[in-house]
Amino acid sequence: MTVAEVRTSGHQPERTCIGCRKKGPRSELLRLVAEGSGSPAVLVDERRRMAGRGAWLHPSASCLALAIKRRAFGRALRGATETAAVERRILSGPNLAGAPVAAASTVQPESGSEI
Repeated sequence: MTVAEVRTSGHQPERTCIGCRKKGPRSELLRLVAEGSGSPAVLVDERRRMAGRGAWLHPSASCLALAIKRRAFGRALRGATETAAVERRILSGPNLAGAPVAAASTVQPESGSEI
C-alpha cells in the first residue's frame, strides 16, 4: 500500500457504542457528555466539542435500550444517569434532532415583479 492509498482510504477514528458494545466510525455515533457540576443529566454533544469525558452511542432505540438496561451511562460518565435529553434526540429521529429550527418564511416577490 502506497502513501497515496493510505491518504485516500479515508481512515476515520473508531469508537465503541456503550449500548451494543460494537465499534463504529466516530461519524456514525452520538457523543454524550455529563452536564457537569454534579448534575446527573446526560447531554448530546452535537458538535462533539463539549468539555469533559465523553461516551458514544449509536443513534438507535435498540442501543439506547441496551445502554439503559446495562446501566452504561453511570459507568461511562461517572454517575450521570438522567437520560431524558438523549432519549428525546434518538426518538425524535435523525432529521429533526440537531437541525436548526427554520424561521417562518414569507414569500416575497422579486424586485420589479409586483403586479
